[in-house]
Amino acid sequence: MLSHINSQPIKPTRVVILGAGGFVSGAVERKLLILGIPVLALARKDLDLTNELAASKLVSSLKPDDTLLFVSAKAPVKSEAMLIENLIMAKSVCEAIAKLPPKHLIYISSDAVYSDSDKPLTEDSATRPDSLHGIMHVAREVMLANCFKGSLCIVRPTLIHGNGDPHNGYGPNRFKRLLENGEDISLFGNGEERRDHVWIEDVAEIITLCTLNQSAGILNIATGEVVSFREIAERLVMISGNKNKIISNPRVGKMPHNGYRAFDASATRIAFPAFEYHSLFKVFEDNAK
Repeated sequence: MLSHINSQPIKPTRVVILGAGGFVSGAVERKLLILGIPVLALARKDLDLTNELAASKLVSSLKPDDTLLFVSAKAPVKSEAMLIENLIMAKSVCEAIAKLPPKHLIYISSDAVYSDSDKPLTEDSATRPDSLHGIMHVAREVMLANCFKGSLCIVRPTLIHGNGDPHNGYGPNRFKRLLENGEDISLFGNGEERRDHVWIEDVAEIITLCTLNQSAGILNIATGEVVSFREIAERLVMISGNKNKIISNPRVGKMPHNGYRAFDASATRIAFPAFEYHSLFKVFEDNAK
């Protein structure tokens, strides 16, 4: 759950973004600039957090009144080497903020930290992941909590969809690209897994709200709605008006998350009563206009 240090939204003096230029960081930066908030955007070319001098370089860039947004990661983590790289990045950040703590620290984690459950996940659900990607984020969360005693906000987005996604992961973004290229949509099994999908603009809006309110604590970024991958494919085909086929394929290996990963979104409603998530299919329809 979140608590707000600010009694009302206040623009921070400056936001420093680690991992600028990415899908999430880019969307957040755009919203901050629209609000007139100064941003120092540090991409990997500006600051390589795996470099042994990264901590001292970051210290030289920070100011005590900054909000530090830590988005930078090499993801998804698929090997032990990638896991270690990501922990080295977090170590650099920890060393820097130990020397010069910012006013507010926001870490972009992931719903991958949670153990599988047949009930909707909450911020209090067990974090015993069985994936390297989930282990990486849990370890980083613990590292940051141990080294930073100020206002720490951890957000855990679920599957993100929207324009500008550089990844081609299984789901809405890939399905849309296939349709645009006139290709059929290929499903794992019958596409029966049910997942929560959150729009990139909603993710950026919540992070911006956390920034303005100087929020502390943990918040899942998820709509509370689950739909199957087949439903997504069928709706996209219908909206596009194309004649593309939806093809089922024999499933290889275990179905991820036992085919179900739902969230209880009540914490978002409590933290930000005026905010409403955009439903997946409404975003599809609006973007098609």
